[in-house]
Amino acid sequence: MPADPILFTAGQWLGAASGGLALLTGIGFLATWGIRFRLVGITSFTALLSLSCLAFAVSYSPRVSIEGAVPVPVVFDNGGDLVIAAAPANLDPAAVAPTLEQVASNLRGSGRNSVDGFVRVRLRRLETVAPGLSRPVVLGEATRSLRDGSVVLAG
Repeated sequence: MPADPILFTAGQWLGAASGGLALLTGIGFLATWGIRFRLVGITSFTALLSLSCLAFAVSYSPRVSIEGAVPVPVVFDNGGDLVIAAAPANLDPAAVAPTLEQVASNLRGSGRNSVDGFVRVRLRRLETVAPGLSRPVVLGEATRSLRDGSVVLAG
């Protein structure tokens, strides 16, 4: 997982600041300053910010972008084995496969409770049948493995 350099640098600077504040807090207790208890709060909050920035920098993974894919919203996700994304009405048929692959690649596997270890990603569009009535048309389907992250497009 790549570390985000800005957050990593901010975490280091905040860590150095919390170290300096800890030293100042220690001096405040030895000198019995009236602000010493406020310094405890400021120091602990700065240390918490530092650790949070470092943890997020290490755990951050950017979204996958695939050539030819169209950004589509996810309209249904059962948290397990099915995700449905809505395609725009004017979606080029050549963009269906890359769009499915992009949506499937950007899914996070942790926390999903799929029985077989796979998540099915469907791309659908609404087709008007009559005024005020429409039906979903599935344009394509992809399957993503939660074990190794591989994506297989269904023919």
